Amino acid sequence: MTDLLAIGDEGLYRLAEGARGWTARVLRATRSARCVAVDPHEPSVVYLGTRGDGVWKSVDAGRSWSRVALPEHDVFSLAVSPADGTVYVGCEPSRLFASRDAGGRWDPLDALVRLPSAPTWSFPPRPWTSHVSAIAPHPRRAGVLLVGIELGGLMLSEDAGESWHDHRPGAQRDVHAVVWHPRDDDRAYQAGGGGAARSSDRGRTWWAADAGRERSYCWGLAVDETEDDTWFVSASHGPRAAHGDAAADAGVYRWRGDGPWVRMAGGLPEPLDDMPYALASGGGRLFVGVRSGAIMESDDRGDRWGQLQVAGASLTGLRVLIPV
Repeated sequence: MTDLLAIGDEGLYRLAEGARGWTARVLRATRSARCVAVDPHEPSVVYLGTRGDGVWKSVDAGRSWSRVALPEHDVFSLAVSPADGTVYVGCEPSRLFASRDAGGRWDPLDALVRLPSAPTWSFPPRPWTSHVSAIAPHPRRAGVLLVGIELGGLMLSEDAGESWHDHRPGAQRDVHAVVWHPRDDDRAYQAGGGGAARSSDRGRTWWAADAGRERSYCWGLAVDETEDDTWFVSASHGPRAAHGDAAADAGVYRWRGDGPWVRMAGGLPEPLDDMPYALASGGGRLFVGVRSGAIMESDDRGDRWGQLQVAGASLTGLRVLIPV
């Protein structure tokens, strides 16, 4: 892995690693950028979701962009299935769309919003609505799909969104992030507003994973590629601490095997004054990006950390990191 994509205050950035360190440049300047996804089979194909301006697509690694014809404008989540290439988009109000031709035609997966729990979905800051906060297609099994609603629950489809199992037992209802294990077909992980959870039966049932973590409001989530049950979350004490103007009093934690959580130190400030919104892993490296724009890296699963030296565009408001 040599590059990272990031979303911050000024839009979508590409961070490139070179012999003299990292450089950041803006790929698309927009303060409405919300989420980004890369086609795992065609890394030059990038999708950018915005709040208010729909989805934009680049086929040349971000050098040029075109808007796709999505029926909704407020996009909160994006994913491209590694198994079959389907592009999924989650919106506010809560709706889910799928494209099987790389963004040409979008099919609404409205069975999601016909679930029995749907009338109860409500986002606390704007209680008259909710949104699809996370989409996780299974990396190898086409059609298996986990979708999170903020705030409403974690839903499972095993037929590409044609039908759904309502909120999964044991999972967090306030869903912030969901990730499948990259090698183990049965393992999945969740970070939510009341804690974290994991599944070992392909997302059907979930178990709370909170022991040892003194902060309950989990946001960022990353999974180790090589160990069967090693994963990481970022957490604060609540939404006001995480998203407010005061110090976040946050931490980054690692879970191994049966736990418990261990707070990462070895170069990470403790506590973190800026919320660590962005966690990303790839190529044996773990990255943590905080709201101020600083990015820390570990190559030993969080035992020791160093800060990236990044030249170029400012990364203020950093909230998303993904490896490419």
